[in-house]
Amino acid sequence: MRIIQSRRTFLAGAGAAGAVSAIGITPEAWAEASPETTSVRLPRFDNSDCQTPEYISEELLRAEGITNVQFVTKGTGPDSSDWIAHGEVDFDWNFPPTLIGQINNGIPIKILAGMHSGCLELIANDSIATIANLKGKRIGIDGLATNTHKLVIITIAYLGFDPDKDIEWVTVADSVEAFAEGKIDAFLGTPPQPQIIRERKLGHVILLSTSNDRPWSQYYCCMLSGSEDYVSRYPVATKRVMRALFKAIDLCVTEPEWAASTVVAKKFAGSYQFALQAMKEVRYNRWREYDPEDSIRFYALRMSEFGFIKTNPNEIVARGTDWRFLNEIKRELKT
Repeated sequence: MRIIQSRRTFLAGAGAAGAVSAIGITPEAWAEASPETTSVRLPRFDNSDCQTPEYISEELLRAEGITNVQFVTKGTGPDSSDWIAHGEVDFDWNFPPTLIGQINNGIPIKILAGMHSGCLELIANDSIATIANLKGKRIGIDGLATNTHKLVIITIAYLGFDPDKDIEWVTVADSVEAFAEGKIDAFLGTPPQPQIIRERKLGHVILLSTSNDRPWSQYYCCMLSGSEDYVSRYPVATKRVMRALFKAIDLCVTEPEWAASTVVAKKFAGSYQFALQAMKEVRYNRWREYDPEDSIRFYALRMSEFGFIKTNPNEIVARGTDWRFLNEIKRELKT
């Protein structure tokens, strides 16, 4: 039987002789060497509710001996993929196509694990009843050749559209407001955007929900990567960081109300209601279940077909992935 740590177990550990450092430590962790570094830098984005496990992981990280936890809110470039490329964060929580693109471009990272599936939804207005109605419509993106733009291209091209001829791309600063004002007909939403749309009774999901719709629901929509330098220099610390993040994911599954209230209290999220909805809708429980290499191959093939990468998917896997930490942790935490 699988045992997933609950908030009560988590908090009980904190009260043991005041030893907060003992929270969540497994027997295997006690037998490991001390971490080579006690520091880690993680990316932080306001109103990015699918990253809640990262934001509630501080005490778990400290219990693993990673006592200097820094959340980086700004780096060189708009996305955490830019920050890890510039050595400004040690780990990146991002979409598989983004990570694959980095490896294709020679960025020294290692994809380490899949974190969850199910945070993306293609939202359309009421004039779009079926996926075929997207032809000729305006899809909102945050910029050409950005992560969002590429994700939508991969999605609609897989469904038979020509992204250059069939879609009008509209760059917007705020997709939800642009959608509400009728400036765009559809956009790809990430938490809390889908939750806001439902609260405001705007539009509907059209075909794509990575929680439910195949083939997307069979693969991870967010994965964890580490800088090659950190992973190679600090393997014990890398494993301890990952173990803390997986336990934080388990808390999102077993204690979503606590997780949502915690991120709001720490000002990582603006709305308890939307954060709680995301906790219940995102498929955090799949980190143990899927083979992360399948996700890399699936997206790498799509990206190769559409000309986004020139690197062979096998080379992407060989050069840019490292599953040994994940496999060890899954063995430790499987019962």
